[in-house]
Amino acid sequence: MTDKKKRQRGSRTHGGGTHKNRRGAGNRGGRGRAGRDKHEFHNYEPLGKHGFKRPQDVQEEVLTVGVRRLDEDAALLAADGLAEETDFGYRIDARDVVEDGHEADVVKVLGNGQVRNQLEVVADAFSASAVALIEEQGGEATLSDRAETAEPEEVSEDEDESDNEA
Repeated sequence: MTDKKKRQRGSRTHGGGTHKNRRGAGNRGGRGRAGRDKHEFHNYEPLGKHGFKRPQDVQEEVLTVGVRRLDEDAALLAADGLAEETDFGYRIDARDVVEDGHEADVVKVLGNGQVRNQLEVVADAFSASAVALIEEQGGEATLSDRAETAEPEEVSEDEDESDNEA
C-alpha cells in the first residue's frame, strides 16, 4: 500500500476540492475563535454572563454526616470522649463528630444506611429519613440550641387573617 503523499502526486489540489479552496482562512470560516457567535456557535459555550452566584456573606456553610457513620462509630466516639454511653445506647452531638463542625453554620444529619444502636443525636438539622431511622430503633433526634434560635417564628392563623382584612 502506498502512502498518501505518493498517491497524490500529479493531483492539482491534493483532495482539497477546487483550486480556489484553501486560500487563506476564509475557507475554514476564519482564524481562531472567529464566528463563535455566528456560524460556529454550536462549537462554543454561550456568550455573555449567565447564572447567579450568591454573595459569600449570605451563604450558610452546611456540613453533613450520615446516620450510618454515627451508628458504626458510636463505640469509638464514646472511647474518644466525643459521645456519651447511656443506659439505652449512645448520646452523640453531631458537631463534635464532623471535622470543623463547631465553625460551620449548620451541621445536618442525613439518613443513609441502617441504624442498629439506640442513638440520641443532637444536630442543627435532620433529613426526614435520618429521623425515621433513628426513631425506628427507639432513639431520639433532637435539634440543637443553635437550630432552635435560628428558626423563624410561626404566625398564628388569627394574626394572618387580621392582616388580610386591613
